[in-house]
Amino acid sequence: MRRSLAGVALAVTSMVALSFLIPLGALVMSLVKEQSVTAAEQRAAALAPVLTLTTDPSALRESAAGLDEAEHLVIHLPDAQSLGDSQAPVKLLERAKQGRESISQKTPGGWICLQPVVLPGDRVAVIENFVPDEELTRGVKASWAVMLLLAIGLVGGSVLVADRLGAKVVRSSKKLAQASHTLGQGNLDTRVEPMGPKELRDAGVAFNAMAHRMTELLAIERELVADLSHRLRTPLTALHLASERMAGTPESARVEAAVHALESELQAIIAAARTPLAVGPMGHGMRSAETGSIPQATATGSTGPTGPTGPSECPRSEVADVVRRRTAFWAVLAEQQDRACSLDLTQEPTAVSLSDDDIAAVVDALIGNVFSHTPPGTAFAVRVARTAQAVELVVEDSGPGIPEPDRALSRGSSTGSSGLGLDIARRAAAVTGGSMRIAHAPRGGAHITVVFALAPSLRSERGPRGSRRRAGWWPRRR
Repeated sequence: MRRSLAGVALAVTSMVALSFLIPLGALVMSLVKEQSVTAAEQRAAALAPVLTLTTDPSALRESAAGLDEAEHLVIHLPDAQSLGDSQAPVKLLERAKQGRESISQKTPGGWICLQPVVLPGDRVAVIENFVPDEELTRGVKASWAVMLLLAIGLVGGSVLVADRLGAKVVRSSKKLAQASHTLGQGNLDTRVEPMGPKELRDAGVAFNAMAHRMTELLAIERELVADLSHRLRTPLTALHLASERMAGTPESARVEAAVHALESELQAIIAAARTPLAVGPMGHGMRSAETGSIPQATATGSTGPTGPTGPSECPRSEVADVVRRRTAFWAVLAEQQDRACSLDLTQEPTAVSLSDDDIAAVVDALIGNVFSHTPPGTAFAVRVARTAQAVELVVEDSGPGIPEPDRALSRGSSTGSSGLGLDIARRAAAVTGGSMRIAHAPRGGAHITVVFALAPSLRSERGPRGSRRRAGWWPRRR
């Protein structure tokens, strides 16, 4: 925009300058020529009275020299004697003598002025004054140069003023665009200082109002989530009391452990919802509206230490360790439902830039889908593999599979499901720069691969290929 405004100013000012320069240049040339011719005619007219008094050549030469130092004045006497070097054509001289008329016209090399003078005895003398081309254009080039310099100064000044105005507009536009990008990346504290033209100032005020309103709406939404989660504590308390009444039975320990796990997850959700305004993917980088600090929070609500002015170090966890723990948790329920469950973990480092709770949420979502959408007795397998730049988490089962894999990746579009589980896994992979794929497993069921990019410190490292260990296998009951 800045360059465009300068170009427009240059074009407009140049056209205006040219529209004045061309007529002025022609006018200056015409005036100089007219002044030179008029001066020549006046000198010739001034010599005419001298001719009426005397025709003495010496007196006439002295008078001519006093009127014209350049010696362009020539006197043609009636006896065909010429005092000076004549530049006039013969025919033109004869015309002036016989017609007794004053002649002023252009001739090769300059301008000629002929002034006839009638002497006593009806004799005619002619005074000739020749003006060379140099005198006809004397001072014209200097005048043109001055006008050109003035025009260039005016054009340069207008371009400079347009550039300054454009720079002010561009600067305010860039700041508004940068603030929009920053807000889009999740920094809800972003505001702009309204500046520039009135329209851009209004846009800046509107942007600040929008950002403030977004902060308010997100705070209200998170408060509502916390309230809804808090309501689940009542049925959870009932389950806890029921598990206490089951004390002494074989199922009491498993039910009590499940209730405690559910209570921990619910408490984590409430804590995450109460933490003001998640501004980053998967909940990382949550900024407090009251203090301006950014505690580290995860999707399940865990928080890490923060400094007084910003977040702590980026979270990091071992995928294989988290998968082992969560698979062991689900293995108990798998044994109850007569499901064969296998676990295959790599021995290489699998550190990624996510918290343990985020990875646990992914594992729970994928394995939970197996339990929700396949009948009891359906086997499933969990595998963690390491590549040069990523960690692959694979969950596959021998159930009916997913008929529309592409549609299943869309949040809330799965039939009979909210679609949140797959969306949690997809977003977690995207946070690290990875991806998620859904295919058909060799067993005939679903084959889901979540790819996490390795933590930056591990991307240049690579352990021995194919180094894996069988972490565990739980057969079906018979």
